[in-house]
Amino acid sequence: MSTTADLENLPGVGPATAEKLRENGYESFQSIAVASPAELSNQADVGESSASDIINAARDAADIGGFETGADVLSRREEIGKLEFIIDEVDELMGGGVETQSITEVYGEFGAGKSQVTHQLSVNVQLPREHGGLEGRAIFIDSEDTFRPERIDEMVRGLPDETIEAALEQREIEGDAGDEDALEALVEDVLDKIHVAKAFNSNHQILLAEKAQEIAGEHEDDEFPVRLLCVDSLTAHFRAEYVGRGELANRQQKLNKHLHDLDRVGNLYNTAVIVTNQVQSNPDAFFGDPTKPIGGNILGHKSTFRLYLKKSKQDKRIVKLVDAPNLPDGEAVMRVKGVGLKPE
Repeated sequence: MSTTADLENLPGVGPATAEKLRENGYESFQSIAVASPAELSNQADVGESSASDIINAARDAADIGGFETGADVLSRREEIGKLEFIIDEVDELMGGGVETQSITEVYGEFGAGKSQVTHQLSVNVQLPREHGGLEGRAIFIDSEDTFRPERIDEMVRGLPDETIEAALEQREIEGDAGDEDALEALVEDVLDKIHVAKAFNSNHQILLAEKAQEIAGEHEDDEFPVRLLCVDSLTAHFRAEYVGRGELANRQQKLNKHLHDLDRVGNLYNTAVIVTNQVQSNPDAFFGDPTKPIGGNILGHKSTFRLYLKKSKQDKRIVKLVDAPNLPDGEAVMRVKGVGLKPE
């Protein structure tokens, strides 16, 4: 990506405006090119007409925003990574794993395992590619006080021995899967590459999504760039703060902006975005499953993939692919164990 110094080459952007753009997370032509004039005008303190000129110039400089052939799209999609659950049945259901540059929504009732998914993927994303990972770090926005480093510890130790040894070699940590000192060092290093922030309300959550873009930019050229952004849960604060039909429009507008901020991180930095969602019961449903996700059409349309987790006997969970642009609906089975998510 372009450096911040290049921003002054855009029309109407002097040192002061460039500094304001930088402070608000616009550190490259690409990040400016995907902004709206109103948004840029507000944050950079310039008129909407000037903001529009800046955005158009950034689009030309970044070479985005135009049409391209289907062959070009296919070539670009080869850059997309697949983050594996390391559960064959689930990964097959997902076409190889969770895609980068997409939003994957995971919804289900309490105790279905949504937070277990975010924890497990925060571990898996750091693994070598040949072991299902993307060799990247994770950002975890926690709105329900669900993140537990102790759970990360258990999941790291629960990885297959050959995967643990590959991760140790990747990080140049001496020892093997049976070496307690090596395992402790590995757990500490994995935790060090998960950036966690607790969201106290919906406005703070939106701000953290913007901060996530800054963190992704800071680590873009690192050995472990940001490859996963988790929000657990996406809708909890919005549901609590906007009560009643009179608040529905405001809630959906803010949720829509929040989703676009998350999507921007995914597209700009080739990151997988995982959001968990709460559910409600439909009392009018006499047949079938009355459970449905909240968030309405805004979330339904913006999510590229939708996974529904259903509780079954004991630690068994049914993973149902509800929506995907290129995959058929289907179901898979996994188990939530003390050592992490495991196959049936």
